[in-house]
Amino acid sequence: MKKNRSFIVINVMYALIFLGMMINIVWFMLFHSQEAITNSYNNKRLDVLAAQNYRGTIYAASGEILAETMLDVSGNEIRKYPYGDLFAHAVGYASNGGAGIEAMANINLINSSIGLSERVDNEINGVKNPGDSVYSTLDMDLQQIAYDSLGMYRGAIIVTEVKTGRILAMVSKPGFDPNEIDVLWPELVEDQESTILLNRATQGLYPPGSTFKIIVALEYIRENPDTYMNYTFNCNGSITRDVSRINCYHGANHGSLDLTSSFAKSCNSSFANIGLTLDRSRFADTLLSLLFNSELPVDMPYSQSHISMRSDMTTMEMMQTSIGQSETVMTPLHLNMITAAIANQGVMMQPYMIDSVVCANGTIVVQNTPIVYGTVMSAEEATILTAMMVEVVEHGTATKLSGQNYTAAGKTGSAEYSDNTGESHAWFTGFAPVEDPQIAVTIILESAGAGGDYSAPIARRIFSKYFE
Repeated sequence: MKKNRSFIVINVMYALIFLGMMINIVWFMLFHSQEAITNSYNNKRLDVLAAQNYRGTIYAASGEILAETMLDVSGNEIRKYPYGDLFAHAVGYASNGGAGIEAMANINLINSSIGLSERVDNEINGVKNPGDSVYSTLDMDLQQIAYDSLGMYRGAIIVTEVKTGRILAMVSKPGFDPNEIDVLWPELVEDQESTILLNRATQGLYPPGSTFKIIVALEYIRENPDTYMNYTFNCNGSITRDVSRINCYHGANHGSLDLTSSFAKSCNSSFANIGLTLDRSRFADTLLSLLFNSELPVDMPYSQSHISMRSDMTTMEMMQTSIGQSETVMTPLHLNMITAAIANQGVMMQPYMIDSVVCANGTIVVQNTPIVYGTVMSAEEATILTAMMVEVVEHGTATKLSGQNYTAAGKTGSAEYSDNTGESHAWFTGFAPVEDPQIAVTIILESAGAGGDYSAPIARRIFSKYFE
């Protein structure tokens, strides 16, 4: 009897162990197989796939070919980018470690999902299999207008769909022609100061300047929910506290202000004054919830935005931080995510640039869908900020965006980045239309000057193209 019981116990234990192993294998195949395949320690597997399959094609959202594999007269595979540097940072390149969509979707592009019989036929005939293709979220017209509008400026533009997080356009300059990447590579390796490979939209860190007043305003509203509308300040062009002085941009005298007009006119003195009233511990919590000093929910390489919010900050540090200066730096991508969340009633979406993966026979292998990151502010807070951003366009620093056949909300910024206060980056971030927001646009022009003078007109071109 005891022997039978022992036998049963042992069998049950073996069954449980086997079941656990099967669950582990299935879990791995469902959630971690691609991660393992693309791991740098699994290069042999990648090499095998590349030897068996031609690299798939990358398409724009409307079907234009952005990257494809062709054969030269000797039968060698050549990766071609029909639009040259237009999609340089978004699509990237496949060689030298890869970048952009080429790197993000590498395993998809070198994998082939065709049927077994076709694979066998290709093997018998010594023919490589067609790799799966990737359809991006990139809009050809918006990418072109963003690229053209950036012109000779160094900087970046990112355009996203508010309700989904789809990236419709992403431009960074200076750029490069991915068709020439193998020729350029030795020189780029030698030149440690070259930044042409840097995707400024996702990896460029800049002081946000007055665009940061969006976040300061949010914190002030949170700390003063019943009285924020009673805020008043008289601006004479500067503010001095504890021998520390902050000047308004170009010494502008804004006169009598409330919170909305302080925001619309982008008054540094008023926002420095507001910043000194804020609870630094609560502000730090708000900043963390908005993903400062944190990882972003994106699949592409990016830089973390950074801010210092401490209880022992000096008066000058707090005033400078309140106008988007001091140690504060952020990426255009991050600012765009916050802007889109305001447009989306406080809900932040995860940005993405790959719409689907499609087999050579037309079967959809992967279909990406919008993913909600979380609610980063209440719908009421988002509505209040939207109204303030509309005032910026109608009566503030972004009036060059007003008078269109659509309504827009936004915030400009002129971010100083050196000891020479005459030098500043030009920012704009905003969305349209206000009644039913569709797209969010974030722009930075390095060393251009005032955001209202240089970046807002570019936003107008992009919005106008979208609503054409």
